[in-house]
Amino acid sequence: MSYLEEIQVKNLDHLGIVAGLIDEIGIVKIINNKLGIDVREKISAGTVVKSILINGLGFVSRPLYLFSQFFQDKAIEKLLGERIKPDYLNDDKIGRVMDELYKYGLNDIFIEVVLEVIKKFKIDLKYSHLDSTSFHLDGEYKREEDKEKQEEEKIIKERPIFIKKGYSRDHRPDLKQCVLDLITSQDGDIPLFVRVGDGNESDKAVFGKVLVEFKKQIKFDSIMVCDSALYGQENLQLIQHLKWITRVPMTIKKAKELVQNIEVEEVKDEDKEKRSDLNLESYT
Repeated sequence: MSYLEEIQVKNLDHLGIVAGLIDEIGIVKIINNKLGIDVREKISAGTVVKSILINGLGFVSRPLYLFSQFFQDKAIEKLLGERIKPDYLNDDKIGRVMDELYKYGLNDIFIEVVLEVIKKFKIDLKYSHLDSTSFHLDGEYKREEDKEKQEEEKIIKERPIFIKKGYSRDHRPDLKQCVLDLITSQDGDIPLFVRVGDGNESDKAVFGKVLVEFKKQIKFDSIMVCDSALYGQENLQLIQHLKWITRVPMTIKKAKELVQNIEVEEVKDEDKEKRSDLNLESYT
């Protein structure tokens, strides 16, 4: 008498591609080499990070204590490895790994991954682009007083950030937020450097420092491209040894006069509309 083997159907969706790319880069190995492996653990720190990346690209949003539910209907052994169970991904384990990552240095680990990506995929770094964005947060946060001079001098040093109200890029000025500075390659928009900052942080105050720190971390002769927030006396002094491209803001009198005095014949047809859109009369 024969028995049909029970068939279970599990989802992979697009996450198989995500898991495969994580494996090709070697992110799990990099994390485990940095944080170490405890033979008593059921799941390594590197595999936990892999699960977080897969979850983050799974287009869901749930509290951390429900994290393991994401993998209940997924082919978890195909995604994370043999004998891995969803219950291993509890909030206590994830929290401990996050603490270990922070103590080691998130920027250091990120740079290790970036260097591996550059090498493996032969990323062209002739041009790199810096910009910032903001993420609003819900909930109560303790009020922290600014340590202006001290914090300005150590703006790049890893430390707990201050969740505050500031200029909102995601159109929620009523909520407190944090700021994210990101440098990407022109070739493929590959993230090369990331930094999280206080919610009320100004691009003009930190862009120069971010570029200097980036060049310390990645020794490539890249031309840095930024918006007009980079153009300021302090920033230009900081980056005088770097190659960079930016736009001079129309709030500077000389720049405004130069644009106003350009003969129409000297302007390319495709730039004439852009010139009229500047609405120079609104600048003072």
